[in-house]
Amino acid sequence: MSNITRPDAGAILVSEWKVGKPERQQALIKAFVRAWEGAPWPQGLLLVNLFLSTDGETVLNYAQWTGDEAYQKFAQTHLRPRVEQIDRAVPGIERSGPISYRLYRSGVRPDAPVPGCVVIVSVEFDGPDKYRQKRWVDNVFEALEAETDLHPGGISGHFHISVDGARVLNYAEWTSEEAHQEAIERSGQGSVGSGSKWRQVRNFPGIKSSGYKRYRLAHSLAIQPATER
Repeated sequence: MSNITRPDAGAILVSEWKVGKPERQQALIKAFVRAWEGAPWPQGLLLVNLFLSTDGETVLNYAQWTGDEAYQKFAQTHLRPRVEQIDRAVPGIERSGPISYRLYRSGVRPDAPVPGCVVIVSVEFDGPDKYRQKRWVDNVFEALEAETDLHPGGISGHFHISVDGARVLNYAEWTSEEAHQEAIERSGQGSVGSGSKWRQVRNFPGIKSSGYKRYRLAHSLAIQPATER
């Protein structure tokens, strides 16, 4: 698992690939690894995490880069052959993204165990407003801080704001898929907590759409440190 808060990650590129069923999820992971391990490592790429959605339909690509310029240079020169190789192995992938994000705020419990599930919470607003993105995240932290009985399965929340000013993504770690589901059901209001401040989060002005999807880590690719001689 990557260090989400690493300081040298100047850009986070997130994309989702819909493949429809678990067998195609696995086939996509294998094709991606073959395509990337068989080619030079891109300059400026720090790490790629590939996640399988627990509903069996999608694969999420969460990639940390040193900056957007590094990704754009790679996309213009070396990305297409890898995409074509993957598409030959797994035809019909429906891709969305990549969307460029920056990490804004994180909260991690002090006794954090190894996560068994990552919940990606996505919020889209009706237009770009960088101040509004941050205000929504700050409201979530206020709701969390006001809770007196948070579910013990929650581990962390890493809130990203998109460069286009219109989206927020929370990379939330949980002990298990079941723990997150239980927290949602226990709250009775579609949130991970039951306090009144969650209504302010849900009814925040300007939200166009919001939702979440649960994932499990399938594979990580990272730059290998230089060996000492």
